[in-house]
Amino acid sequence: MARITKNAKLALSKIDKDKKYSLSEAAALVKDISTTKFDSSVDIDVKLGVDPRKADQMVRGTVSLPHGTGKDVKVLVLCTPDKEEEAKSAGADYVGLDEYVEKIKGGWTDIDVVVATPSVMGKVGPLGRILGPRGLMPNPKIGTVTMDVANTVKELKQGKIDFKVDKYGIVHSAIGKVSFDASKIAENAKEFLKTVLKLRPASAKGSYIQSIYMSGTMSPSIRIDEKSVISEN
Repeated sequence: MARITKNAKLALSKIDKDKKYSLSEAAALVKDISTTKFDSSVDIDVKLGVDPRKADQMVRGTVSLPHGTGKDVKVLVLCTPDKEEEAKSAGADYVGLDEYVEKIKGGWTDIDVVVATPSVMGKVGPLGRILGPRGLMPNPKIGTVTMDVANTVKELKQGKIDFKVDKYGIVHSAIGKVSFDASKIAENAKEFLKTVLKLRPASAKGSYIQSIYMSGTMSPSIRIDEKSVISEN
């Protein structure tokens, strides 16, 4: 049997397992129970009443968190020379085309997001087998295949994230850091959940939001009152 550490016992003692917390309560508690020596991420997991195997019940979208994720997002822009300066000025970490296509073919994926202009997708397409499994493949549905390179890069740097329901019907995302004020964590969570609610498929039957949990890296999860979230939105 795995041994529970002293810190884990202390964190668990602060959580009422029979209670469902409000977003503001959970945000304050996730800060209180974090014991890592580094600035932990704050994550949110939402169990949805959908069948991801059905195309009309796939939930995928983007959201701009009002306070960002607290992470320095590394952005690669694959584009033609006429768009390079625009991408660099907007804050892209890497800009180019052929050089980075070859690097990716060689296994390089030290990036968080890849943005591409439509005209270069012919060269980017074959990278799908490498970028796809890592969630890095540019996609027009989430705005990463675009001519508006500058605005896209700025949004990504400021905290725009994309999310997708997994095969178990769960949407997972980082929504901040434990160093954030509790109010900022709660506001980020509220904006994320508001977007998930808007994306409810018309074909989804019964309860859409089945459960919501918030947690920090290496800390226990906190159950959130899904009814209160739904009523607020």
